[in-house]
Amino acid sequence: MKKAVLKLSNGVCLSGYSFGYPHSCDGEVVFSTAMVGYPESLTDPSYSGQILCVTYPIIGNYGVPDEAVDEMGISVNFESEKIWVRGLVISEYSEDYSHWDAVKSLGAWLDEQKIPGIYGVDTRYLTQLLRENGSMTGIIEVEDEPRSFPVPDPNDENQIAIVSCKEPIVYGDGDKTVVLVDCGVKHNILRCFVQRGIRLVRVPWDYDFTEMEYDGLFISNGPGNPEHCVATVEHLRKAMQQDKPIFGICMGNQLLARAGGATTYKLKYGHRSHNQPARMVGSDRCFITSQNHGFAVDNSSLGADWETWFTNMNDGSNEGIRHKSKPFCSVQFHPEASSGPTDTEFLFDEFISKL
Repeated sequence: MKKAVLKLSNGVCLSGYSFGYPHSCDGEVVFSTAMVGYPESLTDPSYSGQILCVTYPIIGNYGVPDEAVDEMGISVNFESEKIWVRGLVISEYSEDYSHWDAVKSLGAWLDEQKIPGIYGVDTRYLTQLLRENGSMTGIIEVEDEPRSFPVPDPNDENQIAIVSCKEPIVYGDGDKTVVLVDCGVKHNILRCFVQRGIRLVRVPWDYDFTEMEYDGLFISNGPGNPEHCVATVEHLRKAMQQDKPIFGICMGNQLLARAGGATTYKLKYGHRSHNQPARMVGSDRCFITSQNHGFAVDNSSLGADWETWFTNMNDGSNEGIRHKSKPFCSVQFHPEASSGPTDTEFLFDEFISKL
């Protein structure tokens, strides 16, 4: 058992023990308040470049499921083909797991995929630090592998280009075709479309889809700073000259807003949990949502043709936009959440009804 230290760029050091891949790493330190779903969270491409602190105290107790795939060739139990976080920070690690679906321990899985972990950290204190000071770069340093600051800020790199598919992929064989711009799509989004009878064409983030034949356009979730996606925004602006329906989730919300002339900004510490309240503007309907993003749309920058659709009831930030006359809309949260609340999965049905 090796000792390890989580070092933050503000000088704070938190001691613990190494587990998983026994080597040092660096990244942006963020936290999630989800109680379950660590296999899904770790494989969420939106965590690319980040060291994730999971606030729930006991992690690993139900192990890790197998890598089975469904008839579409996508994972049954994970949100992508690999772990995307750069490191994992937890309070208590349970090497002894118990679950009917588990095939290995969390530590063994991390080691296989070369992802460092540290346990024994006061994650409540760490979360408080991040809430008060904002997300910051950090280092998981294993005792015999020193590493020091400065380290690169992952948000300075185009994380979307890293996680996006490299060539078009087709799923399903329905009568209606939706082009999915892959900025780091989660597998359950693919499943939500195909289960509703849609032929889905998944294309890379910078792919010029404007000459393709399709009934609707979807922009997926993804990691990092939307300012890097200049090519995607330009393609969206061209697509918006038509009246074909457009729907976006998470990063898709930010890219659609930027294509419409709005601006985005970095949140202090982001929204990463299964319990974010999002209210539908103009109504009393409030939904509990799953989220994972570090940037947001500036409501004040929306043009006259656009309106805020959903609002975060914790901090008042934007949770969705829609065009006042054309079938363009997007949400900052995850209607397909897995694991997490699916209270807003009806939004897929609303989008498909417009095709």
